[in-house]
Amino acid sequence: MSDPNPNLAAAAAMATEVPQAAALGFQMVSAANARGVMHAPWREDLVGDPETGVIASGVVTSLLDHCCGMAITAATGERRPTATLDLRIDYMRPAAPRAGVTVEAHCYHMTRSIAFVRAHAWDADPADPIATAQAAFMLAGPVGPGTGGAA
Repeated sequence: MSDPNPNLAAAAAMATEVPQAAALGFQMVSAANARGVMHAPWREDLVGDPETGVIASGVVTSLLDHCCGMAITAATGERRPTATLDLRIDYMRPAAPRAGVTVEAHCYHMTRSIAFVRAHAWDADPADPIATAQAAFMLAGPVGPGTGGAA
């Protein structure tokens, strides 16, 4: 049976093929309609402070950035080079001890050369975010599905 969303593989690559994402253990949860959801499971080697057991804020930052890229891929229908122009993150609280983090990102507007994305990160409840992000990404390469963009 064929995948109903042929662009799903391109979005999944943001979690599995990008070396940093793979090293941090990012997992794709879903991608469709200009949205992406990724998860970083808790691992002891990702802890920022051994006394608290809380996942490091740098992991959360990377997860937010990668998930924004996944949302762009879900919006364009292809994986293409992007560059983070602006990534503002508001940290509201640390993650719960020994908890993984999930991020959902939405690419809400695109021009020919810029994508605008919002995202939020949580551990147990999306209504109680760890952090929110607002970002702008430069789009490189051709625009539109099937035009051969690569990352």
